[in-house]
Amino acid sequence: MAPPLTVQARVTCFAPGQEAPVGQFQPGDFILTHSNSLLAWLIRLGQSLRYWGKNRKYTRWSHAAIIVSDDGQLIEALAEGVVKTRLSDYKPTEYHLVHLDDSVANDRDRDQAVEFARRSVHDGYGWTTLVSIGLNLITGWKFTFCVDGQFICSELVARCLERTSVIFDHIPQHISPAELAKHFQVQPPPAGTAKGDPPPQRWLPRLSWR
Repeated sequence: MAPPLTVQARVTCFAPGQEAPVGQFQPGDFILTHSNSLLAWLIRLGQSLRYWGKNRKYTRWSHAAIIVSDDGQLIEALAEGVVKTRLSDYKPTEYHLVHLDDSVANDRDRDQAVEFARRSVHDGYGWTTLVSIGLNLITGWKFTFCVDGQFICSELVARCLERTSVIFDHIPQHISPAELAKHFQVQPPPAGTAKGDPPPQRWLPRLSWR
């Protein structure tokens, strides 16, 4: 019998119109949520190819963002690149707050995770990473390629969480929102639950090379 999963986080669901109160999260925590952008559609497509059966429930989420301040500032990878936003921007849509347990993220870990996120602001979106993931899913190859200084949303969160005691089964470039949900055992709400209205995003990508 497999050993029981170690509790790594406390997860709270906020329905459309609800908002996580200050004090319920810390810098270094993250959210799983939704987007209506082309990027989210591509991520949902990739997740549908990878996650089947009992794991299919984790494909509900198509976006992730990391919390970097006590008052709810976010850093996230969007089509325009890595930018600062606010947790309040996601009030119109459902999101799940993943609050890391002290056993996997102490204060120093959280500081390092936030510092990595802040240093990534203005970096570009990981379009090459999406291509790499797509080829991996279609062909079964284990070959991975990406451009330094570019991130997809869940990769950025995973790279930040690598600064804590969290250990993933895959490289950060291939961590999807569904993989984050599976790792932390985030359970979706009942089938048919409304997702609400994700905040609008720019469609024009901004490339960054370094």
